[in-house]
Amino acid sequence: MTEKTNVEEQKEKLKKINDVFKLIKEKEIKMIDLRFTDLPGQWQHLTIPLNKLSESTFYEGIGFDGSSIRGWKNINESDMLAIPDPSTANVDPFMTTKTLSMICNVFEPESKLIYSLDPRNIAKKAVEFLKSTGIADVAYIGPEAEFFILDHVAYNINEYSSWYRIDSTEGFWNTGSEKELNLGHKIRLKEGYFPVPPSDSTNDLRSLMVENLMNVGIDVEMHHHEVATGGQAEIDFKYCPLLDCADSLQMFKYIVKNTAKSVGKTATFMPKPMFGDNGSGMHTHISLWKEGQPLFAGDKYAGLSELALHFIGGILKHAPSILAFTNPTTNSYKRLVPGYEAPVNLAYSKSNRSAAIRIPMYSDNPKSKRVEFRCPDGTANPYLAFSAILLAGLDGIINKTDPGEPLDKDIFHMEEKELKKLGHAPEDLTVALHNLEHDNDYLKQGGVFTEQLIETWIDYKMKKEIKEVQLRPHPYEFHLYYEV
Repeated sequence: MTEKTNVEEQKEKLKKINDVFKLIKEKEIKMIDLRFTDLPGQWQHLTIPLNKLSESTFYEGIGFDGSSIRGWKNINESDMLAIPDPSTANVDPFMTTKTLSMICNVFEPESKLIYSLDPRNIAKKAVEFLKSTGIADVAYIGPEAEFFILDHVAYNINEYSSWYRIDSTEGFWNTGSEKELNLGHKIRLKEGYFPVPPSDSTNDLRSLMVENLMNVGIDVEMHHHEVATGGQAEIDFKYCPLLDCADSLQMFKYIVKNTAKSVGKTATFMPKPMFGDNGSGMHTHISLWKEGQPLFAGDKYAGLSELALHFIGGILKHAPSILAFTNPTTNSYKRLVPGYEAPVNLAYSKSNRSAAIRIPMYSDNPKSKRVEFRCPDGTANPYLAFSAILLAGLDGIINKTDPGEPLDKDIFHMEEKELKKLGHAPEDLTVALHNLEHDNDYLKQGGVFTEQLIETWIDYKMKKEIKEVQLRPHPYEFHLYYEV
């Protein structure tokens, strides 16, 4: 299979640009929304009137101030360009004025080089590196991003107070009042998997989310209530190539949040908004293919190939640093706590959901053979997280890393000596970042992650998040220490 020539790529791009203008005419579009992802992983956007979009926009881009974007430029070098990718065009389902959205790549205006801290650029380079190795030509990713659907969220942080309150009509703690209806049908702690309505009070809303997702071309496979109370939900969309999947996940989160808001509710991908109940993860399925053939099926453990086992070995070896990208918030580690169902054990298994890596056994079809990395959560920047997982697995294949013995035991009945032999996920974000600081060569393969990006990520997370949380008194500290 030969690489496309530059001429072929330009012809293909021109066709996609023409398709955009056809779609604009067909849907009577008035506004163009240009979106890109900042370093922490949140979509940013700017909107231009239709008459400001021309063919040249897809080559010259639109200028914006990069110094106002988190983790990016200093004020003395702030000019940047957002250049839309025509293959990502979609009609926005929420904006009142008919609007077409496109995802952009971010470039330096003087050199016209792609910006090194643009997360989407990292994912593109990861895919290019995969192809350059000759190991595979596509990495398929399938994320299961869980989230909570809530009826009320309030919080406030200042110098003299700190509090939050969340509420859900199906939450067991919501007792209602004379002015607030409460019709029972509560989901008890850890019993939200899979009751029918009326206990599952968010079924219709999830179906509406699915309709909106399918309308923008995301192939949804199923939706259901998850284990926790408080409207915990999961909507699964079909696996797709790494870059497409990261783009789709950004759209997925946008649609979930805006659909919830449209009916007077709110959705969050925060891993642990409630104490004492299950948190939300983003189990990430991955498989490698070459020339249309799956590479993970074989005659080894759980029907895996030797290549797949080495891929697992790479993920397990580098997991303590991968989690700096796949579980990138202080809240992430309130979900990854030993003794619960959380996948804190750095081992693999065909059945054990407390292992960091599970091999799904639903089908014997070689095309279904994949690896499920269970640690990630929905606060991850998908471009960085998926790239880090892929590069760790490739490092395992290149170095033939042994994943060790599978964990097919119930950890709740294992002796302390056995448990100590297992590797464990970092206990907090600080530890994960320290691991990243000392273990990052695998990320630099093929120039995918740069030293600048890794250093910027660590510096941003330490200064803007970890230290800011550490500096503030916690409400529970008053409970523990006020009378001391």
